[in-house]
Amino acid sequence: MFTLEQINEAHGKVKTGAGFPYFIKVIKALGVMRYEAYIKDGHIDYYGIHNHIVKAGATYEPLVIANNVKKEKFKTELLAHQQGKTDFLTFIKMCAQVGIDKWVICMDKMTCTYYDQAGNEILVEDIPPV
Repeated sequence: MFTLEQINEAHGKVKTGAGFPYFIKVIKALGVMRYEAYIKDGHIDYYGIHNHIVKAGATYEPLVIANNVKKEKFKTELLAHQQGKTDFLTFIKMCAQVGIDKWVICMDKMTCTYYDQAGNEILVEDIPPV
């Protein structure tokens, strides 16, 4: 079973969005099957087999999530982040400003799905292999 320390160690090696696929590869190997990351305060719930759950608490002061989603702006800023042009906290603040509430990583499908506050699917991306 994976631990929060193992996940944090892997995450500590990611400096920009460009390093995200490496992080996914490492935590998948640890046994993480899915995780949900919440923009509001940075808490994350990691799920593994046999109902194993590891919860990472809030990592920053709560942000206000915009009620109206600006999908095109989000897609533009997401691409910039994935190219390594922004750091993680800048990306998080942008997500809040454009109405993104959370994302869910699904390891078996290798997708990242972004949602608004109402639970509507905003964007589904394939996670590139490393």
